[in-house]
Amino acid sequence: MSDTTALSDAPPPPARDVAALKDAADRTVAAAAADLIRLSETLHAHPETAWKEHRAAAWVGEALAAAGFRVTPHYLGLQTALLAEAGSGPVIIGIMAEYDALPGLGHACGHNLIAAGAVGAGLALAPLADELGITVRVYGTPAEEGGGGKIELIEAGAFRDLDLAMMVHPAPVDVAEARPFAVSHSHIAYDGVSAHAAAYPDEGVNANDAFVLAQVAIGLLRQQLPADTRVHGVQTVGGYAPNAIPERTEGRWYTRANTLAELEVLEERVRRCFEAGALASGATLSITPESKPYSEFRTDERALEAYRANAIARGRVFADPEVAGRMNRASTDMGNVSQLVPAIHPYIGVDSLPYSNHQKEFAAACVGPVAEKALLDAAVLMAWTAIDVVTATAPTTPKESTA
Repeated sequence: MSDTTALSDAPPPPARDVAALKDAADRTVAAAAADLIRLSETLHAHPETAWKEHRAAAWVGEALAAAGFRVTPHYLGLQTALLAEAGSGPVIIGIMAEYDALPGLGHACGHNLIAAGAVGAGLALAPLADELGITVRVYGTPAEEGGGGKIELIEAGAFRDLDLAMMVHPAPVDVAEARPFAVSHSHIAYDGVSAHAAAYPDEGVNANDAFVLAQVAIGLLRQQLPADTRVHGVQTVGGYAPNAIPERTEGRWYTRANTLAELEVLEERVRRCFEAGALASGATLSITPESKPYSEFRTDERALEAYRANAIARGRVFADPEVAGRMNRASTDMGNVSQLVPAIHPYIGVDSLPYSNHQKEFAAACVGPVAEKALLDAAVLMAWTAIDVVTATAPTTPKESTA
């Protein structure tokens, strides 16, 4: 199956009611809580950045193999990807485990919780697979932080037969619906000519000047950009000695817009700013994509409604729209998955305000009692949402409470 309409044709579970199935999922997660928390803490203590998550992938795979999943490491040729499967039903539920960390910040985006929560959801659904008529898949997806691991997997053939794809992402507060920007990731480099800055300055071509000029141009451009776009980056190489004119400078830049179509237009305007730096300084410019662009997100409304209702029933409190409207704009390669199959990407709060994702204080908030509750709730809520969608009995949403 590959679309939500087909799910309604699936037969209901034959013997047990939905409440009993959910209770069983809850009890499975509770029984595995200590192991799931230990996995999260281990990942948190040993952060690995994009495409280097060898230990993380192994630990996630071992946890699933120990529970009886059929585990395929190095999935589709990606060394730090994996696929773990349980059950053999016609309805296929995919749960995404991210586990890459941020350079210099460790797990300041909480991917340790994402991975452990995905394992927990898989454990919860596996014993129910035959009754629900499902196949449970947990995907280890590397390099979400700028590397586009899910896009690489898509191009290798992954995900396309899923009936529902899910993940739950840590955040300062709970937000049900993801509305991320589309984003491109670019490596910028200027090559000039080195020379002694005092004795022979006229013989040099200053690559650092090129970068400074480009950043000034981008800063001026921002005044004319739509409010719902973003352009930002860092210079990673700027020269090595004050008396040597820099012959090479490098940086990493992200450009974001509401859709891939809008992103394409914006990227051209930003490119001209970098070209201006090269033109004015005489340096040579090269722009290299770090991954294929991340897409905007297409939310499956039925699954989102089920998740929202289940989260409220479990006592989660969703943030008011003003707060929620900030967190849910973060970009993700899960957006590319959502363009292929029904998908949701809720955020679950770890009570970190005033600190938020990609701050060292947020990394600290991704371990401890509040984070552990978020981890276990995320596992249960993904399982409950799958149960509701598969049985076509998504509950009516109670009046939503807000923080």
